[in-house]
Amino acid sequence: MQKGEKIWYIPDGYIPPESTNELLSHESICVLNCQERKAQLAITIYFEDRPPLEQIAYEVPAKRTKHIRTSELSLDGEKIPVGVPYAIEIESDEPIIVQYSRLDSTQPELALMSTMAYALK
Repeated sequence: MQKGEKIWYIPDGYIPPESTNELLSHESICVLNCQERKAQLAITIYFEDRPPLEQIAYEVPAKRTKHIRTSELSLDGEKIPVGVPYAIEIESDEPIIVQYSRLDSTQPELALMSTMAYALK
């Protein structure tokens, strides 16, 4: 049985522009690599009104997990702006499992959301 898929999509991305208290609002792409080999990821960020940030390289070691903060992703110095909707495509050379999490601390009653990404193949 294959553990994971090679192409994943997350259509709802949004880094909240503000935070309250000590917790910083953020989003994470949570990747699990159950394989015997490292996984080379190519992450593309899509926007509503501008060209995508394409093929951001990231590596997940064999038999490891990585929590990738979307605010830390960049391509040629360009990052995902806060307060702007975006979507994510993740391509991997090895089958992986992808979950997505958002911590919204814009209000004192913070919210934590987590969902499985959509696997294509």
